[in-house]
Amino acid sequence: YDPEYLSTPLPDGKLISDFDTAARLTVERFNSLVPFFWKVKKLLNVGSEKQLKTAADHIKSTAQKIIRHKRHQIEASAAAADDDLLSQFLTSSGNAPEFVTDAVVNFLFAGVDTISATLTWLFWLISKHPETERNILDEIRRRDDPKKLVYTQAAICETMRLFPPVPTNTKIATADVVLPDGNRVKKGWAVTYHVYAMGRSEELWGKDSGEFRPERWLEKAAGGDEWSFVNRDSCSFPVFQAGRRMCMGKEMAFMEMKRVVAAVLRHFRVVPTLEDGAEPVYVAYLTSKMMGGFPVTIHTR
Repeated sequence: YDPEYLSTPLPDGKLISDFDTAARLTVERFNSLVPFFWKVKKLLNVGSEKQLKTAADHIKSTAQKIIRHKRHQIEASAAAADDDLLSQFLTSSGNAPEFVTDAVVNFLFAGVDTISATLTWLFWLISKHPETERNILDEIRRRDDPKKLVYTQAAICETMRLFPPVPTNTKIATADVVLPDGNRVKKGWAVTYHVYAMGRSEELWGKDSGEFRPERWLEKAAGGDEWSFVNRDSCSFPVFQAGRRMCMGKEMAFMEMKRVVAAVLRHFRVVPTLEDGAEPVYVAYLTSKMMGGFPVTIHTR
């Protein structure tokens, strides 16, 4: 489904703005010191709760539109039934319409900001580190297969270490449990881990934890010239979560980001138009963004 937000003239990105509104108001709900107030506003359908409902209704109606379109495709051609994940949801027995709608909204939410947020921070970091840009360019000119873009992947991981697309994550215990460090968590307690803080921890990443250095993800074999990618355990680098909660879109996300980086940098230079010495302001709702967006000029190579 293509909302055609980049067509000419540029249309109003209502779906994107609704996602932003829903994310911001959901986080405000979660951080509310007195939940009673937003619950009353929800009951009366006023203020921020009315805004949230309006945004959520539009997101849900868009998901249902996508589902209807896919159903028509499946009915028109049996060959389309197994083309994609949504087709498999629709053709599997036992999937209620509400479940499929929620699944589509979840996929939209998972992909609408996380990849774009990472790429935004990546292009800014690359602009500050010309050597990294040269290394990426050299790699994408030598290799056509995104799976072999190991230096590019290292730069993406280093970006997510410093600016994780989801800066915090919270789990709620379904039963009493004792954590590995001996702390006890009671049923119903919320536990939050701070991915942003972990990515800048000297204990985890060393004295240069505040530096952008893709090489920390790479190594060369003895006597060799080619880099190979060195992964980190997901509990030290929980950008895609860990264990049974590992993001199932991880590999697809890397593939998408490497393809975009290769397509853009092969033909263009992305030059920030921020004032000299100015840095973007980091803001975090459900995802990490640059306040006001990322103003740039695009130069053809």
